[in-house]
Amino acid sequence: MEDAVGSRIRLFEELSVVGKAFGSPRRLEIIELLAQSPHSVEEIARALDQRLSTVSAHLQILRASRLVGSRRDGTRVIYRLAGEDVADLFAALGVVARTHSPDVTVARRAYLGAGDDGPEVITRAELMEVLGAPQTTLLDIRPSEEFEQAHLPGAVSMPLEKFSGSLQQLPAGNLIAYCRGAYCLLAHDAVALLTAAGREAKRLEDGILEWRLAGLPLERTAQGV
Repeated sequence: MEDAVGSRIRLFEELSVVGKAFGSPRRLEIIELLAQSPHSVEEIARALDQRLSTVSAHLQILRASRLVGSRRDGTRVIYRLAGEDVADLFAALGVVARTHSPDVTVARRAYLGAGDDGPEVITRAELMEVLGAPQTTLLDIRPSEEFEQAHLPGAVSMPLEKFSGSLQQLPAGNLIAYCRGAYCLLAHDAVALLTAAGREAKRLEDGILEWRLAGLPLERTAQGV
């Protein structure tokens, strides 16, 4: 009996390793970023505005828990999620947290600066109805390298850092912005800039991560404004 109890405890200890790997806000940021595309440690540190040593330490924990893998590309080490199920787990964590934790809802609204059901929000189902329509322009606000890895059908790449200088190039009609996922601020900032410029715009309720996990189509051919 003691052996069975000990084995059971060992099993749950091993399960808790994965839970502990998710138990850091910095590691969650890294998982969200790697859910977009593989990145080097330097790219991750730059994207998240963190020190290389800090990012490296978190990556080692994620590798030890088998949530992240790596490969060499010359002198660089490229990190990637170990599988699509890791992205699934990250997305499920967000859904459960928003459903059951009022504190998460308050923090999300404080970060994003708006609720989830404002007039500027469009659902995935609503987006699919207008996708490809002549008067609809779908804007991918992520960095261009993430766009090139995968993007929503018909989207044009318009990274936020180049946004202000590209506003005059946008066609008339409906503008819809999206970015990485439910906790990405880029699309919110883009809609704010468009509104300030006198344009009507909406943002996707979540982002490309949730779109992909829902099994919806993606494209990989680069296309810019």
